[in-house]
Amino acid sequence: MKMVYPLREKKQIELVRSYLKSKSIINYLMFQIGILSVLRISDILALKVKHIWNRKKPAEYIEINEQKTGKYKRFPITPNLSKAIKEYASENDMSDPEAFLFRSREGENKPITRQQAHRILDRACDMCVIQDRFGSHGLRKTWAYFAFKSGISLDLVPLH
Repeated sequence: MKMVYPLREKKQIELVRSYLKSKSIINYLMFQIGILSVLRISDILALKVKHIWNRKKPAEYIEINEQKTGKYKRFPITPNLSKAIKEYASENDMSDPEAFLFRSREGENKPITRQQAHRILDRACDMCVIQDRFGSHGLRKTWAYFAFKSGISLDLVPLH
């Protein structure tokens, strides 16, 4: 398995964020959820409309049971994430609570694969001339990196 790295500069995050937003609001939302939460990519891809949308507006929290551990996770939807969700909702049908957010073009109501998510993120970093290998796991590492830099003890960072 090849090592992936976090984005270590806010400028890098902004570059990738802007690139993805210019290409696809769906990929932009995936990135936003990834860097603003500590969710694994498998949990991000499993998100459905009901997890982020509540009666014509963004929910206050995302609540899920992690696929890998089965643990219940609840975290607030930040103002930045709420804005991304509203932008996503302006371009996507939010009427079916069971619809996957990151739907594959193949088949009905199936999410994209982890490999496709990795390719999307890796390509965005290539286009933004970021040298370090980045991928779907880099989202979690970026969250943890900035949490640590802001003074949060690594003992409190739930990355297991």
